[in-house]
Amino acid sequence: MTGNWKIDINCDMGEGMPYDKEIMPYISSANIACGYHAGDENTMRQTIISALENKVAIGAHISFPDKDGFGRTEMKLPADKLHKIILEQLIEINNMAESFGAVLHHVKPHGALYNMSARDASLAKTISRAVSTFNPALILFGLSGSHSVDEASKAGLKTASEAFADRRYNDDGSLVSRTISGSLVEDEIQLVQQVLQMVKYKSVTSISGKTIPLLAETICIHGDGKQAGKFARAISSAIKKENIREAAI
Repeated sequence: MTGNWKIDINCDMGEGMPYDKEIMPYISSANIACGYHAGDENTMRQTIISALENKVAIGAHISFPDKDGFGRTEMKLPADKLHKIILEQLIEINNMAESFGAVLHHVKPHGALYNMSARDASLAKTISRAVSTFNPALILFGLSGSHSVDEASKAGLKTASEAFADRRYNDDGSLVSRTISGSLVEDEIQLVQQVLQMVKYKSVTSISGKTIPLLAETICIHGDGKQAGKFARAISSAIKKENIREAAI
């Protein structure tokens, strides 16, 4: 199979992990924590500077207000309160980006907010409305095939269907829960194979061995694993060998 392939590689950053600088040269989009699940003004500042130095698109990694749980605690908030929380984070990181002459490029929910919006249309709609209110030119990153992407499209936002290099998939296209053994791809060869399958064949092999269709416009590498830098380099090398162009959406 041949084709003119292009892919955006993104990573969650500014979360206090020690691998950000090692990963940054190999990605095209950075999702920067806005202080609600991780990070602060200093980490936002340093991550934005690093992104600019590496010509990486700058995105807001919005979250529930949950530093104790690293943004992985599910919360049921009124729509108006969630709308306010999202706007606060977007304003914070946008002001920081503008202070360096940078432009905010995209928004990606984090952790529980990401997973809940993928399956809950109402929550996804609240996120999309908040993003659209702040800046309708921003791109919404959401789980491929989920309510996140659908509701953002309905709101008139440009979207990026996201897949994960280092996560396993269920037969229905959802992510295998991290609580289940084998939910993470920890072998470099398997990781690269999964990324190439996603890009070239628009599919992924589920944890049960079934080939399922999957639209991947941006692929996430998690930046909190010990092999994160190694995986980022391996993916970058593999896509270059396959003549796949890496660029932000």
